[in-house]
Amino acid sequence: MTDTHIDREALSVLREVMEGGYPELLDTFLADSESRLGELQKTSDAKVLSEVAHSFKGSASNMGAVRLAALCQELESDAKDKSPAEIVKLVAEISGEFAEVRPVYESEKHPAHTH
Repeated sequence: MTDTHIDREALSVLREVMEGGYPELLDTFLADSESRLGELQKTSDAKVLSEVAHSFKGSASNMGAVRLAALCQELESDAKDKSPAEIVKLVAEISGEFAEVRPVYESEKHPAHTH
């Protein structure tokens, strides 16, 4: 099964590299994502949108959230050229995508030891 949302390979690598720190990494990612989403939802300032989208993109791509990273990339590069309505729509997509992948990261914290 191909997953368009998450690069599972990247996650396995992270899990191996981080070992015991992996659940904490997941927690941090989820918490940071929540707060960044909040910032995106409450600002219409293109510069702020770009900056928040940039850091969100970085952490999403580190965590293998490929589609989330792509949406953040789009917001980062186009914030200044988009209408407020388009920005609201894109932020909603980012929010929806995060809602989509969130359970995956939640379940990664308590991996079932079946391979």
